[in-house]
Amino acid sequence: MKKITLLISVLIFTLLAINGCKKNDEEPKNENNTVTPWEGVEGEIRTFNTFQNERLAFGGGHNQASLQTFTLHDEPRNVRNIKMYIKLHCPTGGCNAWDVFANIKVKDDASGLYYEIGRFITPYGVDNSAYPDGYEIDVTDFKSLLTGNAELRAYIETWGTDGWEISVRFDYTLGKPDYQYYSVNKLLNYDTNSLEGVPYGVMHGKDLTRTVTIPSNASSTSLRTIITGWGHTTPADPGSGRPCAEWCFRTHKIKIDGGDKFNHEMGALGCSANPTSNQAGNWQPDRAGWCPGMAVPVRTDVFDNSKAGETFNFEYFYQPWSSNGGSTSGTVGAYYATSCFVIVKSDEPISKPTVVD
Repeated sequence: MKKITLLISVLIFTLLAINGCKKNDEEPKNENNTVTPWEGVEGEIRTFNTFQNERLAFGGGHNQASLQTFTLHDEPRNVRNIKMYIKLHCPTGGCNAWDVFANIKVKDDASGLYYEIGRFITPYGVDNSAYPDGYEIDVTDFKSLLTGNAELRAYIETWGTDGWEISVRFDYTLGKPDYQYYSVNKLLNYDTNSLEGVPYGVMHGKDLTRTVTIPSNASSTSLRTIITGWGHTTPADPGSGRPCAEWCFRTHKIKIDGGDKFNHEMGALGCSANPTSNQAGNWQPDRAGWCPGMAVPVRTDVFDNSKAGETFNFEYFYQPWSSNGGSTSGTVGAYYATSCFVIVKSDEPISKPTVVD
């Protein structure tokens, strides 16, 4: 009987060992033969709600900005993409009447700076319920910062006590990413509000050049830019009568080591096709690269090689134009609110690119 019992025990142990080996063989492994962080979560979407009906206004006990810390997904290595959704609701009494600059930022703890991850323009006097999920912006570039406890800043440049109520949600799609590790550093952050951007057509003291060094283990390097023009300054463009910088169509450039590398066309986006078609203002005419009641486009420029270990000179170059000091409105001045970041990616831990002003 003891022999039979021992034989049965050996048989069970052998079957369990074979089954364990088979299971381990089916698990995704990396070159070091360890289980990968996306094993078992491929295609899963995890949702994180942050600001919820946060009232942003000016006066009446309200503020234009809100800073809060939220707990987000804690494993960036298994994140394929992150989408941010921004909903705007009208408070009791109605929304503010104007189309204004607004954005969401995340704090970079290493520098103490807030990085703009998305920008949008509010609609004239209404909510954005025409977008069922809200304005959608891909923020995957910032997954190294949108992890764990992250401090976010929501801002709307409204000048009334009405304002808006804002809700922001993040959807993390999990699975095998293009690269497990991302890192980001700022190049330009002239994005505090519409009129603290780069003055256009006049002499100014904003520095638009940087020296950038890419980590030696980078597998991909790209630039991410958000830009909107503001102001009704003359001379207006011949023929079209478009003043700058809200209305005048321009082509700006990113120069690398003095040569033209990437173009940014600040042209029409088709504002009249906006699903939010009940706006109470002049929302249909095309602006230069933005529309009332829409998310501002993210301009992504990917280098044709990783530039690993390289140092290069960066310059943001605005198409030349000279202001004559006049305006077609009551305010003089043309501005380009501009943010630009350098993003590096790798399948091994990677440091931030070095940026020298």
